[in-house]
Amino acid sequence: MELGTQIKKYRTEAGLSQEEFADKVYVSRQTVSNWETGKSYPDINSLVLMSETFGISVDTLLKGDAEVIKEIINKEDQKDFDKLGKLYGVLLLLVVLTPVPLARFLRFYGVALWVCLAAVSIAVAFMVEKKKQTLNIATYREIVSFLEGKRLDEIEAAREEGKRPYQKIVIVAAFALIALTVEVLMMIFFVK
Repeated sequence: MELGTQIKKYRTEAGLSQEEFADKVYVSRQTVSNWETGKSYPDINSLVLMSETFGISVDTLLKGDAEVIKEIINKEDQKDFDKLGKLYGVLLLLVVLTPVPLARFLRFYGVALWVCLAAVSIAVAFMVEKKKQTLNIATYREIVSFLEGKRLDEIEAAREEGKRPYQKIVIVAAFALIALTVEVLMMIFFVK
């Protein structure tokens, strides 16, 4: 991508070190280095701050990268990610629903089978996270949305919707309740 080259060009033209530039766009020097070497891509807020710092438009900064970004979010990647997500959903459902029946009917072998199922579910969860990082889904989608004319506050609102603090509390409480229920059921069926 050309953006790394563009950032470095405009940064040196402005006479800014990576450290000084990082301070202006509220990131670390390492992040600027990663942008310039193409190891990562800035989010839309950073792009706006960069364009203001350099006194140019975001379009000028991105130059030819808009089409490259759209290619990154191609249909094939989305299909692969969706398949992986569905697989994870099915595995998670099996992990939640099967421990008691497996333990009840297969005893030790059922518990061993459930542990294997849980391990596979965890491995798939890591694969889903890795795929999200590889595709850099949030960042690229934000940039494409911005290039398609959506306002920054709309993009921010969509991003913040998933960050509500009560969501994490509800998720932790739900998993704790599930674990407690499974434990109680297993104690009922195994303690005689």
